[in-house]
Amino acid sequence: RAELRSPDPSCNPYLAFAVMIKAGIDGIKNQIGPGEPVSQNIYTMSKEEKKSLGIESLPSTLNEALLELEKDEVVKSALTGHILENYIEAKEEEWENYRIRVHQWELDRYLSIY
Repeated sequence: RAELRSPDPSCNPYLAFAVMIKAGIDGIKNQIGPGEPVSQNIYTMSKEEKKSLGIESLPSTLNEALLELEKDEVVKSALTGHILENYIEAKEEEWENYRIRVHQWELDRYLSIY
């Protein structure tokens, strides 16, 4: 049995598919098991419950995702050379443009205090 959770619709489908294929091949080649099934709703679990079941969270920001990407040899082998370099460069620029902005939540939260 295989399960594919589709990635974010804003991603590049060609790059995403290349990485999914490479990850699948790596899993087969290295006999990486999918882990034990979890029948509970993980979105309602506490951090401790997830940790006890060995459930890890995905990166919560684009910057965290980029740091993980740079450590992931399987993904890097799927997106080699200029494709990988240009992708990382574009996403770092995207993160920087996001990071330097003041967001509505910050205005709502902090302007009312001061």
